[in-house]
Amino acid sequence: MTRSMTAFARQELQQTWGSLIWEIRSVNHRYLEPHLRLPESLRDLEGPLREKLRKNLSRGKVECTLRFVAEAQSQTLTVNEGFTKELVAAAQQVSALLPESKPLDSLEVLRWPGVLQDTKLDMDAVKKSALELFQNALDELIENRGREGVELASLIDQRLDAISEIVVDVRTKLPGILQAQRDNLKARLEELKDDLDEGRLEQEMVILAQKADVDEEMDRLNTHVLEVKRVLKQKGPVGRRLDFLMQELNREANTLSSKSIVSDTTQSAVELKVLIEQMREQIQNIE
Repeated sequence: MTRSMTAFARQELQQTWGSLIWEIRSVNHRYLEPHLRLPESLRDLEGPLREKLRKNLSRGKVECTLRFVAEAQSQTLTVNEGFTKELVAAAQQVSALLPESKPLDSLEVLRWPGVLQDTKLDMDAVKKSALELFQNALDELIENRGREGVELASLIDQRLDAISEIVVDVRTKLPGILQAQRDNLKARLEELKDDLDEGRLEQEMVILAQKADVDEEMDRLNTHVLEVKRVLKQKGPVGRRLDFLMQELNREANTLSSKSIVSDTTQSAVELKVLIEQMREQIQNIE
């Protein structure tokens, strides 16, 4: 399926330790050009993330942004109850030996090393979730690129049909165009000479017919149209192949224009160039 290089995806995850938000934007580019914006605490994910991008995408400038917000409770302090009880019991024993000592101060107990425990964030779990969420966002991006690619393929297909109609129209009109040119040439020669040289007339008509013969160009246009339609149905990246075919189509349109002997075929060549340029602009967004 044809895929566009322009798309956006967003995935969010809420956990007890906090939240993760991935945003991925992609636009057209000749090659795959990833840009990663990560929190410093998750910087070591860059390698695996780039590998995922290489495996799933082949072209496009891709901007990936990760936002991580840790929940307050994940950083709260907890009391080591077992150790604190032992500490208080020991303090009471000391107080019994020193009757004049001050009563035990709870704040002093809290300052004692080991009483308070800092609940550390499980960064391994955060990183695992970040990678899984990134894959979800990447899948969404690919789906969106595919959806837009279908629209682009439809637009291109419409213009291919228009090109085919122009080819049929030129083929239909060409015999009449040549006959009209023959009659005009004959009339001009008759004005110049009282005795018409039929041999000269035939020679001029052969030259005219050769100059105006665009059957090969019409055949190649039809061939390129069929090839573009075939490529659009292929799996995988097709943008570069389509871009090459646009160059070939444009080459035949230019040849048709150079061989034009009447305004009708000149106009047809112009219409072909417009359609080809419209397709070329769309194809710049195809992966």
